[in-house]
Amino acid sequence: MKRTRRRGRTRAGLDARPPKQALLRRFAVLSAAVVALAFAFPPGSAAADPEPSLKELSKRVEAMHTEIETLSEQYNGSREKLKTARKTAEQARKVLATSQADLDAKRAKTRLLAQQEYMTGGFSRAIALMDDGDPGAFLNRAATTYALAQEAGDEVNQVVKAMETAKRAQSEAKAHIDEVEKLVTDLDTKRDKIVKLVAKVESNLFRRAIGEAGRPGTPAVRVALPISGAGKAAEAARWALTQQLKPYVWGAEGPSSYDCSGLVMAAYQRVGISLPHYTGSQWTAGRHISRDELRPGDLVFFYGDLHHVGIYIGGNMMVHAPRTGDVVRVASLANRPFVGAVRVAD
Repeated sequence: MKRTRRRGRTRAGLDARPPKQALLRRFAVLSAAVVALAFAFPPGSAAADPEPSLKELSKRVEAMHTEIETLSEQYNGSREKLKTARKTAEQARKVLATSQADLDAKRAKTRLLAQQEYMTGGFSRAIALMDDGDPGAFLNRAATTYALAQEAGDEVNQVVKAMETAKRAQSEAKAHIDEVEKLVTDLDTKRDKIVKLVAKVESNLFRRAIGEAGRPGTPAVRVALPISGAGKAAEAARWALTQQLKPYVWGAEGPSSYDCSGLVMAAYQRVGISLPHYTGSQWTAGRHISRDELRPGDLVFFYGDLHHVGIYIGGNMMVHAPRTGDVVRVASLANRPFVGAVRVAD
């Protein structure tokens, strides 16, 4: 009986005041629950950046396209500079070779005259010729000796000048070669940047975003438009229309792909007009005209840094190579950052 009552008192005591072990067990369970919640919802998860929306992705893509085209035209400009620099460097090399050859020839002639002067003995030897009793012969010989001495003096002066010319040519040739090497390095840097940007634009993330959001504007289709005019400009515009749906490739100038200035260059090349493959140089290739004066074949430029160009075809429309992932197409001038137009030919 005592044992039973003791057990009953113990059970009643457990219900009224839990022993230390029970409290520890409950605390452990509660701690485990808190830890589990902490892992399920880590600190700051509510404030973490959400996934970018399609609108934000589209903005990023547009910004990268702008950067690609800007870099592409800078790349094209550097290529044009490189062509000029290489021509200048080659001319400098030729001038250097000519100057060196001229110097060598003058040195050889001067040595020969010096040897002849030494062999004849100069005027002292000529005076001795008076012994033969022929004043005429003496004068002839004396004149010849003096002429040789005079000619030798002139040749020495010419050698000095030739040496200065050769030295100057050598310095200029080195400067031009250094310029070429710098431009090549610049090209490599820009090429690497463009390739990386194009890879980003064409990545699965942005391709999917563009696919879901839809490309701005209408799908590219071949458009047949009559081009008014009979001059070279209109003829260039007609030819540019035949290149529709060919892909945009940065730095390309045909025949299977183009960038914006490459298409312009190729179109005018077809009508016998040589333009550089660079929007900056095409901007200065003709007469600037107002928007009201536009007619087919005129070049239309966009953005403050002139990094995009198209060929006007009439009706406030142009044909152009837009950007990476797109094709040569007809587009409206409306709602574009138009900055000016240039008439290259009538």
